[in-house]
Amino acid sequence: MPNDFRCDLLLTGARYLSSDMAVVSGKAIAVKDGKILDIVDQDKCAYQAETVLSGSRLLWMPGLVDGHLHTSQQLLRGRLLDEKPVIWKRVNVPFESRLDEESSRLSAQLAAIEMISCGTTGFVDAGGKYPEVYAGVYQAAGLRGRLSVMTNDNPFCPESLRAPSVPAAVDRLRAMKSALTGLLKPIYSVTTPTAVSEELLRAVFQAAEEDGVPVETHMNEYASEVTDFLERYGERPFVWLEREGLLPAPMTAPHCIFLSQEEIAVLARRQVRAVHCPFSNCGKGVPPTPQLLAAGVPVGLGTDGSAHGGLDLFREMRLFRGVMNATRGVGTADSCIMPTETLLKMATQGGAAALMEPGLGVIEQGAPADLIAVDTGAPHLWPTQNLVHTLVESASGADVRHSIVNGKLLMRDRELLTIDRERVRREAEALFEKQPWLQSWK
Repeated sequence: MPNDFRCDLLLTGARYLSSDMAVVSGKAIAVKDGKILDIVDQDKCAYQAETVLSGSRLLWMPGLVDGHLHTSQQLLRGRLLDEKPVIWKRVNVPFESRLDEESSRLSAQLAAIEMISCGTTGFVDAGGKYPEVYAGVYQAAGLRGRLSVMTNDNPFCPESLRAPSVPAAVDRLRAMKSALTGLLKPIYSVTTPTAVSEELLRAVFQAAEEDGVPVETHMNEYASEVTDFLERYGERPFVWLEREGLLPAPMTAPHCIFLSQEEIAVLARRQVRAVHCPFSNCGKGVPPTPQLLAAGVPVGLGTDGSAHGGLDLFREMRLFRGVMNATRGVGTADSCIMPTETLLKMATQGGAAALMEPGLGVIEQGAPADLIAVDTGAPHLWPTQNLVHTLVESASGADVRHSIVNGKLLMRDRELLTIDRERVRREAEALFEKQPWLQSWK
């Protein structure tokens, strides 16, 4: 066979989701050197590969991208439900301050297992104490992502998470940047504009511009945060950031719940990537997503970490559909305020925008080969009159059969290939016995 028709991985008899979220059938998808080499009619396919995946019940789709998660909160699962606000101040940050390298490594391993198992192939992490530890885990697991340091200089922040000085905080971010390789890239961040000094906020945003690194920070998550910002600066957060010249660097903004029309215009002008976290956010407020999309703002979905109910983005899509219908659609009798195709694009293309990875989020020739296969043969997925609708209505991460990142199989037939699920489970159980504060922490 000529080398022109050799590839690393071949998907035969493939059905897949096109960039406009339509189902295309009867194709063969050839993958080589981490990219989609070609998509051809199955009956005309001349490609050969050592690894061939086929299955008439499979639906191939772009890997999902979690636009906002907290690796360091994986061990907080089940702790936050029914907690009073503000959760991140009272619970999350104090908990993370006590983590050591061992528990942080295990937290990342648990997150990697959950993401791969649920069809997530890329992520944007909000930052923690040990991003280099996370990087070692995620690199071995084969995931694509952006990592950061939790950057905070608030005197009320626990000492182990507090930067000793503004220059030290910037140096720490740059050290992390130098340590990342391959599919893992840096993103500079501060916890939230209202939780850090103006000096630190300016320094991090300036460093991001100078270093050619995107920036990330929680934005407009609580109404009280917007009010605090108004009291401090006399302007809403995004308006102030733009006026102060702090938005030249590409920015991913998790949450974006409480936005004015003026702020939406800022996001559109600056192409700020908004990321909504439906399960986490539904107890705080409802974002103006239809207006954001109409203005041309890239919008992705995130989980906000496993402490907020897990890392299954299929669940987040379904929940967000319900939240949008109940809050934005009912008032205008618009039962399609958040169309199925829009939700799928948010979880794929919108997440890719938050990750800032060109070409990601679509199944097209030349695109990065980050793909997942959903087994549509499960009883809760068939028969169906519209597979795309059923995917959002009824599918879950447990229906993902195969996972591929950068052309490499991470999961085949539900078996993880890059990380030992049972070993990590045993180590997690042992860690809870070794460090009992993890489960009794208040």
